[in-house]
Amino acid sequence: MKKYGIFIMLVLLIQFALGSTASTKTTFRITRVYDGDTVMAVRNSVVIYVMLVGIDAPEISEAANMPDQPYGRKAKEYLASLILDKDVEIKGYGKAPYPDNNIIGVIFLNGRNINLEMVRQGLAEVFQKDLPPGFDITPYLEAEKQARINRAGMWSLGNKYVSPSRWRQMHKVGMTKRP
Repeated sequence: MKKYGIFIMLVLLIQFALGSTASTKTTFRITRVYDGDTVMAVRNSVVIYVMLVGIDAPEISEAANMPDQPYGRKAKEYLASLILDKDVEIKGYGKAPYPDNNIIGVIFLNGRNINLEMVRQGLAEVFQKDLPPGFDITPYLEAEKQARINRAGMWSLGNKYVSPSRWRQMHKVGMTKRP
């Protein structure tokens, strides 16, 4: 069984690495939400960790003496309300820059782009660094523009808003840890 799981994982990573065609959409069950842009998914006993491509959500502190970024918990809770314990399709765009079974991808629930939904709700900003080939950032930029105009979620903070990347620098925190 373990060999079978490793084989499936290799096939999925190869599929995700080869491109972003419709054939790379694969169904998984979301079993854990770490924050507003990182989840754990399982299929046939194979576990992968998905970093939602094109977005960066507010941070949640792992240290008791460090504050969470405003809207960090709300982003996690909203993402969990949408996809936790549900079967979703993941359109992979390759391996994430972190070790293990991490991929970058877009999550779809009943055809709805969940990454884009996080931006629309003002619970994630557009992340344009190191975008994978074939990924269209245009709808994300439009969604962020509208969220800012509507002062949705974190954009209601106005001048007090700090991007997640700046927050990580200011508080010297890394990415969300996982087992």
